[in-house]
Amino acid sequence: MTSVPFRGGAIDLSALKPAPPAPAGAVWWVEADDRTFESHLALSMQHPLVVEFWSPRAPNAARMSADLKELANEAAGAFLLVRVNVDEAPAIAQALQVTAVPMVVGVVGGQLAPMFQGTTDKAQAKAVIDQLVLLANSNGMGGRAQPVVPEGAEAAAGPDPRFEAADAALEQGDFAGAVAEFEKLLAANPADAEASAGKAQASLMVRLQGLDAAATQAAAAADPADVDAQLAMADLEVANGRLEPAFARLVEAVRLTSGPEREKARTRLLELFETVGAAEPAVLSARRDLMSALF
Repeated sequence: MTSVPFRGGAIDLSALKPAPPAPAGAVWWVEADDRTFESHLALSMQHPLVVEFWSPRAPNAARMSADLKELANEAAGAFLLVRVNVDEAPAIAQALQVTAVPMVVGVVGGQLAPMFQGTTDKAQAKAVIDQLVLLANSNGMGGRAQPVVPEGAEAAAGPDPRFEAADAALEQGDFAGAVAEFEKLLAANPADAEASAGKAQASLMVRLQGLDAAATQAAAAADPADVDAQLAMADLEVANGRLEPAFARLVEAVRLTSGPEREKARTRLLELFETVGAAEPAVLSARRDLMSALF
């Protein structure tokens, strides 16, 4: 799935469609060096990174490197694998105190999280990476990594078959049915950030059905601490492309409340981040505001 497209400043909620398929031969891993590493780290504000520090001199590491590449491609953007050859990028290894390779760390929101050192098998690596992706999603950084397209790659044809049932429901205007289909995909793979984004978009459509705009606006204005009223008003604002006031409204609700009400506001805000896309500038700004409100 892709983030909800904008039209004339408002969100075109009728145009929920899957993202165009990645070009044939596309991969979700990159080789980084002293020159490019910082720019790759900046992407962790949008989606999780898995950084593999490696060396061709490391014994028995080639199999794990191949496994990590396979896991990145199988995840199709749930994370980006960033590979650093410490022999060619010694400054990075020194700055991050990499003393032995292979070593794998996760990066979410610019924060490094050790994952494992030495070799491990593919199943164990996947389990650790899945936890990293879930952590990123829970903190509103579950966007999709862009595929890396090899030179001369040809465009693939056809939609992603995973979303066939959800797409059919969206085409028919059955948004509740689409939510159910995305939930099936998430039950099979809780780390599927694309299905999570699709569910967030379809859920917004469900919530908007039958909503009285005037009554919602009046209720939200009457009591800033009425979380349900603020949630409904934020939905309307997002639907009309007014992202900054929608996000500010829910950040303020987090500040004014505690316990279950605060968690309700926080959870909805993260869901709206997914709805419009992690790369949206308003999301990046609101995420910082949310962290301030929480801590």
